Amino acid sequence: MKKEYDILVIGSGLGGLVSALVLAKEGLKVCVLEKNNQYGGNLQTFSRDKLIFDTGVHYLGGLSKGQNLNRFFSYLEIMDELELQKMDEDGYDRISFGEEDFEYPHAQGYQNFVEQLSRYFPEERENLENYCEEIQYVCSQFPRYHVVGKESYNEEILHLNTKRFIESVTPNRKLQAVLLGSNFLYAGDSENIPFYVHALTVNSYIQSAYKCVKGGSQISKLLIRKLRQYGAEIHKHAEVSEFIFNENNVLASVKTRDGKVYNARQFISNIEIRSTIKLIGEERLKKSFLNRVLSWKPVSSCFSVYLVLKPRSIPNFNYNIYHYSSEDLVWNAFHYQTDAWPETYMLSSTPSKTHAEFAESLTAISYMDFDEVKEWSHTFNTVADEHERGEAYEKFKLDKTEKMLNALEKKIPGLRHSIKKIYTSSPLSYRDYIGSFEGNMYGYMKSSDNPLKTMVSPRTKIDNLFLTGQSVNMHGILGVTIGAFNTCSEILGKDKIDKRLRQMT
Repeated sequence: MKKEYDILVIGSGLGGLVSALVLAKEGLKVCVLEKNNQYGGNLQTFSRDKLIFDTGVHYLGGLSKGQNLNRFFSYLEIMDELELQKMDEDGYDRISFGEEDFEYPHAQGYQNFVEQLSRYFPEERENLENYCEEIQYVCSQFPRYHVVGKESYNEEILHLNTKRFIESVTPNRKLQAVLLGSNFLYAGDSENIPFYVHALTVNSYIQSAYKCVKGGSQISKLLIRKLRQYGAEIHKHAEVSEFIFNENNVLASVKTRDGKVYNARQFISNIEIRSTIKLIGEERLKKSFLNRVLSWKPVSSCFSVYLVLKPRSIPNFNYNIYHYSSEDLVWNAFHYQTDAWPETYMLSSTPSKTHAEFAESLTAISYMDFDEVKEWSHTFNTVADEHERGEAYEKFKLDKTEKMLNALEKKIPGLRHSIKKIYTSSPLSYRDYIGSFEGNMYGYMKSSDNPLKTMVSPRTKIDNLFLTGQSVNMHGILGVTIGAFNTCSEILGKDKIDKRLRQMT
């Protein structure tokens, strides 16, 4: 007898794990399949020199008591076990430009946010207060942002444009650049992107900002532990290579690369939407849907430099730095001149376990187009499936690392003398480990001109197949968590999900 599951989840990114746990808590028989050696998608970490480095999740917002992510994580029974460190309340993010030797803070708490920036822009206090009110209002218009509530999107709000909105808040060009300074969190496009993306991203961090002490992978580890407690099965090295349909065109089972077949009544795909389409078969989908999805442009990828530091050589800082070589770059920072790279970067540090006032490692990330690594795109390399990319690729990475270090030394003079070891990852690493199309960081580009173009229902034309994850709708820890609850609402019914979440208040 072949085992049959109620729900089979393909991919163990955050969306897949949250969906699986919500359904397992309802008593359904759940199985999760992951192709990689490590669970968690963007939550994956890697260890070098006994230090943990995050690949995707550098900090979390909305985790203080009563806030939305706290409530979702409490329902999932992982909140109390998360090891968190609150970031600097007077500036969890600091924005800097060019050769200026000071940084503009984004502070936690709306009043504090206004207070801290008013020191640099005293005449802008009222505009800053309006900005905070507006981002809260926009967020309140989204289903599930306040956990339970609104039924549908306010379509008018979807069309608000970030550039036009920020320009309407203040005429001060410098303040505009400061307010947009953390737009690396949605891939640096503030000219075309809907304002709701900016609002949903920034608002959570203003409410509260935390780092995961042991890296983002502790979230996936806790979710997996809970899944097992609820009787779910989770398998890694299980890459789904085929969807098997019955004579009624209903998805009956999936086959993995090693030939195993898994039967289920319903399926959730948490993998890249283009990969899902390949598995379904284009002939089973409407041409209009196919053309729409295949026309989406992926957001930029990135190049990351991970620095292991000599002991007690660089003071730790409990915030992120977003640096731009000029303030005009903020509007579309992902467009860069290759010869001037990196024109912008995000920099974060991890405190030493023995001397917390010093950093034990630094992570610096900058945009990188997939085109820069296209000549090696035929190669594939993960821990589970190791291959070399060759000497030219190593030289390419070395060259980029040197350029990054040159940029960082302007911020931290003498940095090179404090480095013990250097590790890097490129768009190819993100493609191979995360499975994102062309290594994109956050799914696909959204446009305020046509916001519905990149919004996809969790329910597909295949009756028993559902979607979740960052390549459909919102990205980020909060966006993907909300998306997973919406996917489960399609399966269990919205009323049941709302009832469960209301019991948490």
